[in-house]
Amino acid sequence: MTDSGSPDSRSPIDSPPDGPSDEALGVPLDGALDEAPQPPDGVWDVVVVGAGPAGASAAHAAAAQGRRVLLLDKAEHPRYKTCGGGIIGPSRDSLPQNFELPLQDRVSAVTFAYDGQYTRTRRSKRMLFGLVNRDEFDLRLVQSAKQAGAVLVTGVTVTGVEQRGGEHRTAVVTAADGRTFEARAVVGADGSASRIARHVGVTFDQIDLGLEAEIPVPPQVAADWSGRIHLDWGPLPGSYGWVFPKTETSSLTVGVISARGDGERTKQYLADYIRRLGLSGFPPRVESGHLTRCRAEDSPLSRGRVLVAGDAAGLLEPWTREGISYALRSGRLAGEWAVRIAEAGDAGTVRREALNYAFAIKAGLGVEMRAGKQLLSAFERRPYLFHTAVTTVPAAWRAFARTTQGHTTFAQLLRQNRAARKLMAMAAR
Repeated sequence: MTDSGSPDSRSPIDSPPDGPSDEALGVPLDGALDEAPQPPDGVWDVVVVGAGPAGASAAHAAAAQGRRVLLLDKAEHPRYKTCGGGIIGPSRDSLPQNFELPLQDRVSAVTFAYDGQYTRTRRSKRMLFGLVNRDEFDLRLVQSAKQAGAVLVTGVTVTGVEQRGGEHRTAVVTAADGRTFEARAVVGADGSASRIARHVGVTFDQIDLGLEAEIPVPPQVAADWSGRIHLDWGPLPGSYGWVFPKTETSSLTVGVISARGDGERTKQYLADYIRRLGLSGFPPRVESGHLTRCRAEDSPLSRGRVLVAGDAAGLLEPWTREGISYALRSGRLAGEWAVRIAEAGDAGTVRREALNYAFAIKAGLGVEMRAGKQLLSAFERRPYLFHTAVTTVPAAWRAFARTTQGHTTFAQLLRQNRAARKLMAMAAR
């Protein structure tokens, strides 16, 4: 259920997914800035850098309040993104109103393995979560932001941001081609290698390497995987592998993730995992890699009129490295607070609203991240305990299911669930 940072290597997908075009939705096509409407004074209320889930959510939230919003991205949509594409309950609940999920599959069963052994499948009577292709999912999020009134400009590689005080009270985003974009508030949502994050001073205390292969399979193979994912607790500390079926397009997303620093063993883990699954005979359409970065707990979330969200802020679940729900939730909050910062008439009000944004993030996502880091630490020491619990203890399986469905969180489990506390105590021995 990982989300993507900056791809280390990737090859293009063969063709874009089927789905509604911008024209079909009545949304103008992307274009150069001089082809797009501009504010009369040349200053946007909010400029959002990055049009992934965090950026699109931020742009939607700000534009929905009637503000003049510019959404910048270096790539044109649809574009391939390294990501399993799992849409868990919190992601679904954070989508724009009336958003139609382009689901490839609905997951109700999980096959667990411990480094290829002790395999067991658990099933739920209700859907656990959905699966999407990120290119189509992100495209629809961008279309929603544009329908709300945001202006999208692609082909823009942002190189930095400069803040102006005095009478201006704005921030200016600069691009590699020399263009500049001025706004009263800026949201950085440009991935884990974010230029905006550098300006803010974001720091990380956990960096992981994810490797992934998108494997087309015959329809009968895809049918065997329909409604079921595979999770393998891996041989490296804190590692795991996954198979997410994209049944509608007859492909399997197969990936592994582990701490950065042992790339060769991580590559070997992926190769062994694919071989054990009997998928070596199917050439992958895409092979890619990315780094996920979790923020340090004291890492800043703003600087002046600039906020960061999603991967740019280092916001993701530390144990599973799930990032889509964190991107959607933090993006929406960033868009809402960017509007307040844009309306602020003095530096003191800007500081107060930026602090309120940080508090909102830390009170929600920050609490969940702290619990995730506790779980990762315990999982690194005793992965077999987690495997045994989720495959043999009904309460542990129910906790897994309720978490993915969005009925509870890891933080709530550790605080309220006796079985979870017992598991953590055993892992700490």
